[in-house]
Amino acid sequence: MELYLLRHGIAEARLPGRPDEKRELTPKGRERLRLVLDVARNAEAGPSLILSSPYRRAAQTAEMAARILKCKQPVALTEALLPGASPEAVWQEIRAHRNEKALLLAGHEPLLGRTASFLLGAASVQVELKKGALLALDIDRFDAQPRARLRWLLTAKLAAAGRH
Repeated sequence: MELYLLRHGIAEARLPGRPDEKRELTPKGRERLRLVLDVARNAEAGPSLILSSPYRRAAQTAEMAARILKCKQPVALTEALLPGASPEAVWQEIRAHRNEKALLLAGHEPLLGRTASFLLGAASVQVELKKGALLALDIDRFDAQPRARLRWLLTAKLAAAGRH
């Protein structure tokens, strides 16, 4: 399976009295995310299913990915991608969708970085996904302990540099 981990794009600032889960992508966040997703599309990234955190900024990110990467199935929201979830919960969600050709997960840091380390079998390695970054992995086995291979990592800064 091809597995993509996509951190949500730049979101509105936290404001007193406004729930964190309601924060939306900013115009700059959408623009930078579009650059990353355009490069991913040109690299033939094509998820057959997209799962997202239910937080608004992650769901908006997932919807953009679905549109740009031409995913035919509707985005599915899962609590396994909430900011406070565990890499083990994410792995169980991935295993539940093991028949998908390519799966994209849209969520938050530090969960996605910790999940990448967990999937690569390198829990002591710190992986940080910048806002709008996309990490591609390959997974061949769905045992209790994951064994993924790193394919590539794309940040918005790299995607923007490639346009000039």
